[in-house]
Amino acid sequence: MLKKSVFIFLLFFSIQTIGQNIPKVLHLKVQSTIDPRTNRYTELGLQKAEEINADYVILELDTYGGALNDADEIRTRILNYEKPIYAFINKDAASAGALISIACDSIYMASGSSIGAATVVTQDGAAAPDKYQSYMRSIMRSTAEAKGRNPQIAEGMVDEDIDLDSIATEGKVITFSVSEAMKYGFCEAQLENIDQIMARSGIDEYEIEVFSLSTADKIIALFLNPAVSGVLILIIIGGIYFELQTPGVGFPILASVIAAILYFTPYYLNGLAENWEIIAFFLGVILIALEVFVIPGFGIAGILGLILTLGSLVLVMVNNDALDFSFVKADDLFYAVVTTLAGLIGSFMIVFVGGVRLTESKAFQRIALNDVQETNAGFSSSFYKSKLLVGKTGIAKTVLRPSGRVEIGDDIYDAYTRGEYIESGTSIEVISDEGTSLKVKSINPES
Repeated sequence: MLKKSVFIFLLFFSIQTIGQNIPKVLHLKVQSTIDPRTNRYTELGLQKAEEINADYVILELDTYGGALNDADEIRTRILNYEKPIYAFINKDAASAGALISIACDSIYMASGSSIGAATVVTQDGAAAPDKYQSYMRSIMRSTAEAKGRNPQIAEGMVDEDIDLDSIATEGKVITFSVSEAMKYGFCEAQLENIDQIMARSGIDEYEIEVFSLSTADKIIALFLNPAVSGVLILIIIGGIYFELQTPGVGFPILASVIAAILYFTPYYLNGLAENWEIIAFFLGVILIALEVFVIPGFGIAGILGLILTLGSLVLVMVNNDALDFSFVKADDLFYAVVTTLAGLIGSFMIVFVGGVRLTESKAFQRIALNDVQETNAGFSSSFYKSKLLVGKTGIAKTVLRPSGRVEIGDDIYDAYTRGEYIESGTSIEVISDEGTSLKVKSINPES
């Protein structure tokens, strides 16, 4: 009986030990343009690999490249990762994709795949200035050296003028097919799937997890959608407008603040929104508020406020480097401007068109006063009937922009102008006393 118990214990222990020794593999997929979203995806993916203590990371690539700064950050992250990362090129690893592949410990390619063509280009497809090419050459060279690959060949993927004898045709950058990449040490083997990759590493049994974004990160990605961004811009601008029109209500500005948070946060987390762009937005809002409530008329402060507010909404959508748009695609900039303008126009349509429809709705009719109070029925529109104030003069007790208070004789009255701005202490004349506020005009000599 004792022997049987010991046998069962040893068997159970052996099963547990075997289970614990099964290698863990995390599978990352980069199958789109290299940009801040891809950058964040790989960052979160490698964090996940550390959390589950993955023994291997397989980075499946099918990309034509993208933003150099994001590719450099991904490259650095891969180089600093302590456990093996295998690049699996499943068709294309061009430009920034080539850089990321070379940073990995091993490179495997599916049939028909290619790697190379890492010349830096601007948004119109032309070669970028030499300072960018020089930087790309240097990081391609240093990355290849770090992984024991030929640095001259890596540099030749960027520079068409590098002489590599029969490897590269003069005047063309290097792009390798699978067989060529294997010949020159930029691919370990042609393999078609992860099973073959692991088998080549001597691992027949392993536990694999395909990394996907969490619900929160998917929501963040949702708010990066230009259509959703346009709706948020509409709420931001509309909320600011309504709050400026009816100060103190609170709800419009609250809606605007929430929309601004939902708008800026995803772009900030994905590395698109810089601190200065967010500061520019709030500074623009402050300048607009100062123009409305403090500074008379609509001048430099208001115009600058509009430029900062709308400009920042555009800039956070594009991956510019301190207003350097060399690597911003023309389409991306166009979509950012169109999205912002659509939100601006949409907010004005809601204000003017939606406001009219609201007053005609049944819900509004139930709470609105629709009866006409005719004069022949004994109604009067003058609150000051007995005082006969039309033609009287006095002074502006407060600033009128256009409403405020005036002093006539010893009495203080609510008043408003025809639209002009009147400073406190200015002489005024009453031109109408209908309603509960007096309509006044300035009688200064210059008016």
